[in-house]
Amino acid sequence: MSSNSPDYSLEIMKEPPAELIDPEKSESPCCPDSTDDNPFKIPTPPSITSLPSKTQPMSPEYALKHSLPGHTAGVTSVKFSPEGKYVASASADWSLKQWDLETASLIQSMTGHDHGINDVTWEPAGDMLASCSDDKTVRLWDVRSGRCQSTLKGHDGFTFACRFHPQGKLLASTSFDETVRLWDIRTGRTLKTVQAHLDPISSVDFNRDGSLFVTSSFDGLVRIWDSTTCQVLKTLIDDDNTPVGHVRFAPNGKYVLSSTMNNTLKLWNFQKPKCLRSYRGHKNETLCLTSNFSVTSGTWIVSGSEDMSLCIWNLQNKELVQKVDTKGDKVLCTDCHPTANLIVSGSLQNNHEVKIWESTGQ
Repeated sequence: MSSNSPDYSLEIMKEPPAELIDPEKSESPCCPDSTDDNPFKIPTPPSITSLPSKTQPMSPEYALKHSLPGHTAGVTSVKFSPEGKYVASASADWSLKQWDLETASLIQSMTGHDHGINDVTWEPAGDMLASCSDDKTVRLWDVRSGRCQSTLKGHDGFTFACRFHPQGKLLASTSFDETVRLWDIRTGRTLKTVQAHLDPISSVDFNRDGSLFVTSSFDGLVRIWDSTTCQVLKTLIDDDNTPVGHVRFAPNGKYVLSSTMNNTLKLWNFQKPKCLRSYRGHKNETLCLTSNFSVTSGTWIVSGSEDMSLCIWNLQNKELVQKVDTKGDKVLCTDCHPTANLIVSGSLQNNHEVKIWESTGQ
């Protein structure tokens, strides 16, 4: 990891729950404090059975299930595989690791980057990983062999985040060179370079059908882009232009969740645009912390925290329903399992373990 290496960053549940609480009923123009009980319905995949709001548990009661040692430096990104059988982790120790979730064991380590790795993401079919690094490259990996299939070069700064298009043939990557690159993974060529922000770009995510992608930046902006034309459609901005460390689409594609470095998460309707909910109680002032939607044991917002905790909020009423003591782990990255009541986390310090947390809430 270079001495000028940035603080680390880090994706979204692919499918939505049966019910969420519609924040649209609150008409206050900026992050209302009022709550309501008006649900909206969106399709439910057969593999997920979500609780309606009236039966949602008071707390998911997550507790440590497994600790997976192996990395020797900060764990910068963790992701469940699309079908939920595996976990991929990336680290400042220049390695990727693939873990078997059922046996809580290491399958393989993948090396090839020559600086710390900032992000890892699964190809939608689960056959490939992409990673990005301070060495300014993006690498594609065959998860069966553990070998690097290709190295994508073109960024002029640290590559910081990457995400596959839902159809799997396109990859988006962001960089400290203030651009987003869209790559054809079949040829390894850049299809489009987007001058997206005026400061380093911290994250990128596609919506469910891949028609849009969203970016966040240290310039304090969140931007929504048309994936075909690469034209900016909306820009979300707060008055104070606080750096945004992470952003992702909600499961139904109607909203985005942003993590700003002023100890706040915000849920936006990007069509209006309007901030609908804000979530506080964690510490996030210096690092790019991942935030997620959990939809398997209720509807929660999940984030790590710089105060050595894992924080979980009720999506509807913004209540911090659980603050898990992580025993010295400054939790940098998290992900939520697609069907089970599990969270995976990685930390910047302590013993650099990947940890699996399970909900016991009823």
